[in-house]
Amino acid sequence: MTDHERASFERLLKIARSDTGQSRRVAAFILAWWNAGALGGFDLADLFGVDQAIAADMGTVFVCLGRQSEAFYPNEYRTEIEAIIEAWRPEIWASSQS
Repeated sequence: MTDHERASFERLLKIARSDTGQSRRVAAFILAWWNAGALGGFDLADLFGVDQAIAADMGTVFVCLGRQSEAFYPNEYRTEIEAIIEAWRPEIWASSQS
C-alpha cells in the first residue's frame, strides 16, 4: 500500500467504527474485502449512499487491490477489522469466539 492508499484505508476504518448509514456501507466494503463469503458482500449501489470523499477513498482502496498480483489483506489492521466485525456482524463475531 502506498502512503496515500494507507491514509484512505485508515479514514475508512475510522468511519466504519461509527454508527451511521455511511458507516454501515463502509463497514460492508471493508468486510467484503476481508471475507465476503462469511461477512457479506458489498452492493455497489451503496456508493450512492456515501459522501464523495468516502467513495473516493473506497475507489483508492479498490484500485490498490486491483494492482495486486495475489490476494492482499491488511493484517496489520486485524484488530481494527475485528472490532468492525464485532460491531457490525455481532452474531458472526460471537460464533467465532466460541
